[in-house]
Amino acid sequence: MKPATEKLWTKKNQHDGDRLRLFAAVADHVEASRALYPGSFVDVAASFAFPAVTYVDVDRRAAKFFADREGVDEIIAANQVEAGVRTVEFVAGDYADDLGLTDSSFDLLISLYAGFISEHCTRYLRIGGHLLVNPSHGDAAMASIDERYRLEAVITSGGAHGYRVDTRDLDTYLVLRKPQAVTVERLHDLGRGIGYTRSPFAYLFERIA
Repeated sequence: MKPATEKLWTKKNQHDGDRLRLFAAVADHVEASRALYPGSFVDVAASFAFPAVTYVDVDRRAAKFFADREGVDEIIAANQVEAGVRTVEFVAGDYADDLGLTDSSFDLLISLYAGFISEHCTRYLRIGGHLLVNPSHGDAAMASIDERYRLEAVITSGGAHGYRVDTRDLDTYLVLRKPQAVTVERLHDLGRGIGYTRSPFAYLFERIA
């Protein structure tokens, strides 16, 4: 493993095993062989839980990280949840542009701290596939008003259980803390999440159309 690869991963994994626990919890709930992770930077932990992951980022450090194939394979082998071959691909580019990927070819779309990924990348997610999205940059709110999606579960964190996928009382989530119009234009203007009465770590939406 190249020193730069190790340094970047050590910094990304500063909360040791946190991302592994997140993706393992999601993998237990959904059937996903192929995952797409736009805005991933060097978060290769998705490959700990899913057999084939395509990572997308504009950062040159991410490109150099994934170019160290032996180093990336070493990280995955030391952490993957189940034995088996892992396929890792990296696309250097802006996820808002055409990525040259086949539409409807992924089972899982990952949107964590990277903007309105669902707006640009839902095309790559198959109907029946899932969107994992946290509320940080407003993409959870964007998905909540997108008729292509249905809320299937929330992901809570904390305590000895780490992350848990919960399908109970879903009607109590995505309830606005204060009355306001939630539109695409409004979310773009805000560029961040909006306030809800309940705040899970992330949401799982199913693509239904």
